[in-house]
Amino acid sequence: MTLSHDVVIVGGGGAGLRAAIAVAESDPRLSVAVVSKVYPMRSHTVSAEGGAAAAIRSDDSLDEHAHDTISGGDWLCDQAAVEAFVKEAPEELLRLEHWGCPWSREPDGRVAVRPFGGMRKMRTWFAADKTGFHLLHTLFQTSLKYERIDRYDEWYVTKLLVDDGRVCGVVAFELMSGRIEAITAKAVILCTGGCGRVFPFTTNAAIKTGDGMALAYRAGAPLKDMEFVQYHPTGLPFTGILITEAARAEGGWLINKDGYRYLQDYDLGTPSPKPVLRSMELGPRDRLSQAFVKEAEKGRTVDTPHGQVVHLDLRHLGSTVIDTKLPFVRELCLSYEHVDPVRELIPVRPVVHYMMGGVHTDIHGATPMEGLYAAGEVACVSINGANRLGSNSLPELLVFGARAGQAAAAFASTAVHGAQGGAAVRAQVEDERRRLEHDLLGRDGGKEPISAVREEMQATMEDGAGIYRSGESLARAADRLHALQERFRTARLEDHSRTFNTELVAALELSFMLDVAETIVHSALLREESRGAHQRTDFPARDDDRFLASSLIYRNADGSRQMEYPPVTITRWPPGERVYGR
Repeated sequence: MTLSHDVVIVGGGGAGLRAAIAVAESDPRLSVAVVSKVYPMRSHTVSAEGGAAAAIRSDDSLDEHAHDTISGGDWLCDQAAVEAFVKEAPEELLRLEHWGCPWSREPDGRVAVRPFGGMRKMRTWFAADKTGFHLLHTLFQTSLKYERIDRYDEWYVTKLLVDDGRVCGVVAFELMSGRIEAITAKAVILCTGGCGRVFPFTTNAAIKTGDGMALAYRAGAPLKDMEFVQYHPTGLPFTGILITEAARAEGGWLINKDGYRYLQDYDLGTPSPKPVLRSMELGPRDRLSQAFVKEAEKGRTVDTPHGQVVHLDLRHLGSTVIDTKLPFVRELCLSYEHVDPVRELIPVRPVVHYMMGGVHTDIHGATPMEGLYAAGEVACVSINGANRLGSNSLPELLVFGARAGQAAAAFASTAVHGAQGGAAVRAQVEDERRRLEHDLLGRDGGKEPISAVREEMQATMEDGAGIYRSGESLARAADRLHALQERFRTARLEDHSRTFNTELVAALELSFMLDVAETIVHSALLREESRGAHQRTDFPARDDDRFLASSLIYRNADGSRQMEYPPVTITRWPPGERVYGR
């Protein structure tokens, strides 16, 4: 059986739903499939807490938002894409308002905004500290209006179908039954989110395993800027659960074991020699995470059973502010740390949060492969450069989800299926069915469980490609990942059933993660400079002469890799110092 739609969207989170709505609005005749391995409201977008950036106040401007984004990205951003992004972000957030998103308000009825890290003006819209939850609800409910949007909830995509260089569908299996189907399409949009689970300690949900990145990479599309991995400075120890940047935006302090606001000792990119006390906690995330490492090296962090931590202090804010603007933060602290932030300190440490890199796309979400598009964290357009500013990710998935949907709709409206029943496509479907049914489900014996391989992969990434890297640590990680690829091929699967086989899903996710991990390490090894979230101890300076360029990594047909370095698009802001603050 072959299923067929005009546009297939892989991923049902914020970017996927916004893309689906854009396709339906662009051409109501088109059939749209949203294929998601979880129910859409379980997508990771729901976890975004702090807010969404868009210039709306009279003392703010699009140019200031663009400059903050480009400077925060350490001048690796595509400036044309950033200009389009900051222009369309307010339009998207207002559209969400009209669709029913309950933005928090000022007493006079205006949309409330709060400060956020690396931004010189207050421009982050928020819905208390549950912004992603409300955004995703709004998109999901809006998508229900369109009869031509069909959902494949709890279906897992394992392969992109390609014919003569053109993407023409996917292979997926239904988790409930285990049945494997081809879903052909004129255009495919990847909206699968990031890959934080390649690291052991992350804010990312268990579903964020780099599926879309690996699907595109295996099909022949390049991944861009994969060396740039963002650590968020305030994750809860052990769980990795995020304490939103909004907690610092509302006035929270980071203090070391001596109760000292240590960030004043570090260069955070402020205009003055020392960070301004009132704003230093809102420095860029990469700089704050790096400062934590330096504090740990000086012995000024707190030792716990789950590693070194510092403390986030909200006590001076009082219960009214916390319960009004940070209720979810209080709930998380009480539930997972048994700490009440109204009266107690919150233990925090840096935690992997976001991938600046992803599938290479143009400003319309199109990849170099005909018929393939991407949007959201899985994609790299790139507006985030070497370090994403907090609260830019939610408007990014809206702006570029809409753009990718519109571009895919235009392509699908004039394209023909052509290859859907071709011999090459049928052969790919059968090969994938054999791989799933025989090579994985039918695998007997095995030397070790897949969990052992996964744990070692995560430890390898933390040790070799963490906040600080070196040529030696990255080379060692590359060797270990190569060995883990071989071990994965002989790892055992004990569950051979078809219905909700979570071990099979875990094996497929691990396979994707190993490929993505190799692209991160290989790209980091070849970028011999320090920029944004990529910090090389053996190359501590930024090198604009050699590396004012994005990295593109391709997988060749024989499994080998090749790299390209296209120059960064600079429109109006030549490279300079990273400066934030008033």
